[in-house]
Amino acid sequence: MNASLFTSLIDPAILLFFFGILVGALRSNLEIPPAVAKFCSLYLLLVVGFKGGTSLAATGFTAAMGWALLAAALLALAIPAWSFLVLRRRLNPFDAAAVAATYGSVSAVTFITAVSYAEQQSIATGGYMAVALVLMESPAIIMAVLLATYVRSRMMPQGVANAVSASPSAAPMSLRNVLHEAFTDGAHLLLLGGVLIGYLTADEGKQVMKPFTDLQKGILGFFLLDMGLMVAKRIADVRHNGILLGAFGMLMPLFNAMVAAGLAKLFGLSLGDAFLLVVLAASASYIVVPAVVRYAIPEANPGLYFTMSLAITFPFNILIGLPLYLSILERWWSQPP
Repeated sequence: MNASLFTSLIDPAILLFFFGILVGALRSNLEIPPAVAKFCSLYLLLVVGFKGGTSLAATGFTAAMGWALLAAALLALAIPAWSFLVLRRRLNPFDAAAVAATYGSVSAVTFITAVSYAEQQSIATGGYMAVALVLMESPAIIMAVLLATYVRSRMMPQGVANAVSASPSAAPMSLRNVLHEAFTDGAHLLLLGGVLIGYLTADEGKQVMKPFTDLQKGILGFFLLDMGLMVAKRIADVRHNGILLGAFGMLMPLFNAMVAAGLAKLFGLSLGDAFLLVVLAASASYIVVPAVVRYAIPEANPGLYFTMSLAITFPFNILIGLPLYLSILERWWSQPP
């Protein structure tokens, strides 16, 4: 079944995202309490991880899993590198490193929406792609911090003053602390825990947890409503960041998606796994990475990398990217080798 933009837009969860943007644009006082939004986020991570684990238990560890994780690792290393090279021409090196980290990393909410979209289109996906999600998060943070450290080492001997040298309290996090934050983030651990529990309990656990996991679609819609409200609050900041950065927020995901599709085809991934890999490559983090980078690279402007990923790339992927990526992949995968 070919995906279409119309099919994507009439999905209740996507319509709630639209509704959130509309309500936010009207400056309504509607808001989702932070604690509720946090619960929805944690619920979705746990359910996606658990479903992935039960699926992995049914299929076992396969060569396809190895190839998918290898492709994810390669993308996690390459995307922040070429993003930095492109952005360095338009931004100062610290902003370029921070934005490169957000685009080199991934969005769990975009991934969860993509899983739901694939289910709606009756396309099977491998449970191990939840592991790929975790695998692609941390390398971008580490590379960005290493890039920022390199820039500081080049600038400081030249007598370039900055806020870090002037204020010890604004000093960047050490690489050790960055590694700890990157690999022990609660969202990641919850996702991996869900995968492990789903794998250990397999089909029996799937049946026991069915009343709990059946709520996924409704909670995803409620969470996307909150995301729509957030996007409406940040969309005005896009004007201050320039047209070129807005173009980067849409063109870089497309480029990353094409590279991911090529790797998926080369490694012989299934259509469903290729779709999720493409979505991961095209997404940008707006939760975990900005939270770490804010302290790891204090010289960077948080309003820049947070706004680009949340107000530009996230809505682009949700509203246009998902049906576009799947439509292209369906045509490519239907062709004889």
